[in-house]
Amino acid sequence: MKRLVYPALALLVLAGSAFNFLANPDWKITEGYSIAWSIAGSDAAGIFKTFTGSIAFDDQDPGAGKFDVTVNVASINTGNGLQNNHAKSAEWFDAARYPTIRFVSRSVSTSGGGYQVTGDLSMHGVKKTVTIPFRFNKTAQGGTFTGSFTVNRSDFKIGQPGGDVGEQIRIDVSVPVMKS
Repeated sequence: MKRLVYPALALLVLAGSAFNFLANPDWKITEGYSIAWSIAGSDAAGIFKTFTGSIAFDDQDPGAGKFDVTVNVASINTGNGLQNNHAKSAEWFDAARYPTIRFVSRSVSTSGGGYQVTGDLSMHGVKKTVTIPFRFNKTAQGGTFTGSFTVNRSDFKIGQPGGDVGEQIRIDVSVPVMKS
């Protein structure tokens, strides 16, 4: 009897693990991603060139999804070297002191014709809960996550409040992925 219990238990654990893997596939972030930002009321805009993280998402079971992604602040590119240095300076993003922007999800759900992910956005030493609406365009080998959201730069103590630069930072994200 004991001879049958252990193999049956091992098979049950293996089957449960396989089901869990299939129910919530992991995605590998591929080249071609875009993390673009712009500040309302100004010509301040650019992209972050270095983006890493882990994504587990199944469009059939979005509630089991998990996102943990990081942007390297020093990878900021405005298209102008002087503006890049200014954006990285202590006056704005302070890349030396706060080298990363990180988002860790708490929940994922369906919303309208797409999805939304709620989680903690840590930027410039401040952590705030944000909700990001997104779409997932699935293909045979992978897919692309796209979304847009805004944050108030003063909430994250970026730059000086008021002045000629708007408070709202719009972030547009396009992240192609492949099954891992």
